[in-house]
Amino acid sequence: MGKKLHFIVLLVSLLGFVVVFAPAPSYAIDETAYNNSGLPIPRYVSLRSDKVFVRTGPAQRYPIKWVFQRAGLPVEIIQEFDTWRKIRDIDGEEGWIHQSLLSGKRHVVIKQSKDVIILRRDPLADARPVVALEPKVVANLKQCVDVWCELKIDGYEGWAERKMLWGIYEDEKFD
Repeated sequence: MGKKLHFIVLLVSLLGFVVVFAPAPSYAIDETAYNNSGLPIPRYVSLRSDKVFVRTGPAQRYPIKWVFQRAGLPVEIIQEFDTWRKIRDIDGEEGWIHQSLLSGKRHVVIKQSKDVIILRRDPLADARPVVALEPKVVANLKQCVDVWCELKIDGYEGWAERKMLWGIYEDEKFD
């Protein structure tokens, strides 16, 4: 019985060694759990309604953090969970919005600056001015060509420098 006990102790020790030094199982992370739509993240979208509740988490049971009151306002989707989208606004604030309150129509916000931004007739720095736009104004984004983006706002159409706009990535192709 002594040899049998010694063999069992040796076997248990070896099994313990195998368990301790065996490679950990690898679990593949299911990226679709964070990207249900199949669309790229991050990406810009706009608010579909004049009243949009932003919540602390991805469900109606979570408290409301704040309320947006401007249809067309661009927001950046930074995460997805089921039918909820985690967004970031121009001020860097984050929260969750139901996908039904978002639209794929693209809009931009004029970034904060000391001066007004001039919307120009053509995508050139010396092109004829169309209208002056103040910071935080929301405009419909029609297209971008290199460093210029064509905007439409309140019956005016023209071009503004991309660097003055929030709601389009610096290297994003948009037409």
